[in-house]
Amino acid sequence: MNNHTCDVVVLGAGPGGYVAAIRASQLGLNTICVEAKHLGGVCLNWGCIPTKALLKNAEYMNFMKHSSDFGLNIKEFEVDFPKVIKRSRDVANKMSSGIGFLFKKYKVQSVTGWGKITGKGKIEVKDDNGNVTDTITCKSIIVATGARPRVFPGIDVDKINVITSTQALIPTEVPKSMVIMGAGAIGVEFAYFYNAYGTKVTIIEMMDRLLPIEDVDVSKELERHYKKDGITILSSTRVLSAKTVGDGVEVKIQKKDGKEETIIADKALNAIGISANIENIGLEEMGIKTDRGFIVVDEYLKTNVDGIYAIGDVAGAPWLAHKASAEGIMIAEYLAGHHVDPIDYKKIPGCTYCNPQVASIGMTEAKAKEAGYELKIGKFPFTASGKAHGIGEAKGFIKLVFDAKYGELLGAHMIGPEVTEMLAEIGVAMNLGATGPSIFKTIHAHPSLSEGIMEAAAAAWGEAVNM
Repeated sequence: MNNHTCDVVVLGAGPGGYVAAIRASQLGLNTICVEAKHLGGVCLNWGCIPTKALLKNAEYMNFMKHSSDFGLNIKEFEVDFPKVIKRSRDVANKMSSGIGFLFKKYKVQSVTGWGKITGKGKIEVKDDNGNVTDTITCKSIIVATGARPRVFPGIDVDKINVITSTQALIPTEVPKSMVIMGAGAIGVEFAYFYNAYGTKVTIIEMMDRLLPIEDVDVSKELERHYKKDGITILSSTRVLSAKTVGDGVEVKIQKKDGKEETIIADKALNAIGISANIENIGLEEMGIKTDRGFIVVDEYLKTNVDGIYAIGDVAGAPWLAHKASAEGIMIAEYLAGHHVDPIDYKKIPGCTYCNPQVASIGMTEAKAKEAGYELKIGKFPFTASGKAHGIGEAKGFIKLVFDAKYGELLGAHMIGPEVTEMLAEIGVAMNLGATGPSIFKTIHAHPSLSEGIMEAAAAAWGEAVNM
């Protein structure tokens, strides 16, 4: 058995944990990161990164179908679907090995196994057989154990026909039909991917629209495009049960009017929320508070137990990799004695990498009105963008929400080509307290997609000239 002493132990090497470990070590803290499975966590290995590889393939697939629009008459082509999946796995594996390189570069000690808090500043690490391999004594503990797909009663996930996002990443063949339960980011991204390869996709969502946390105009626009692509959308609909029957699945639903129906398909994907990984890590023994299954922390990410902190998905919404990374950097700098400002969770960007892409930050129009703001709304359609037409992606819009009194930018909601890349400009603008005029008086390159941001801001002040 190995015994270690250090300044900081990080439980979990996902986008929050590995970032916290590296930053802590950069700042001179002797740091150990404990990870049971894969460096990079779910995001890098089974989430963010491999899904983006698959979605890029789907984008190319759709291009091949419409290549004649660009004067390329590709009448016949073959799809090597196993290679599509292999490329996604290769990308994930390459990035995971990169975390190991970074740990060595920044002198973070990596310990493989299942970590559990056994006392103040005490960690016990076990292997897959339950044998204790390492004990660690430290000053501070950062819990970054992440989350997993949430399973509801009645949804019998067997990981064969009723699957989670993990199995959806590694199919051996394209299913002829799929029911996707949940229309959040995970659900709509997989809907786009499988639809591109010919799967008959049905999305079921309990709320009244796709991406229910997004601005309502964005949801409506995405729904319009998805229906055009042949995707069936059943909103305001509850899933009563889902189970494997024979070689397929049987999904029972209840619509808004109370009527129940049964849908038969090859596969059913459970994409309804997540559950934090809080089991068997010593929370109960240490008396660490949780709320609705997530660790309770204050604005400095402290739990109610001195010396123990929590970041990322395990500490609650928003469940985003970049939020976890930001928290990881913040807590590392805090533990190193630096001055840190609490994270402004109202300015966390959110992206959905379907097609058209969706990106947002800040308040929606509805939330801003609820907060009592008098608003100026600026909207610019990509149908008025020369660059969007040039690349064959003239769909969607940019919507900016401003405080009418002071002109401050309160939120941005975009759907269209490359908006997930364009969102960073908005994030910088909001952090600097940008106003509408400061945005549209900034000269944007032409032709570019990002000049749509300038145009939307100008529209809010009645000064748009290209729409």
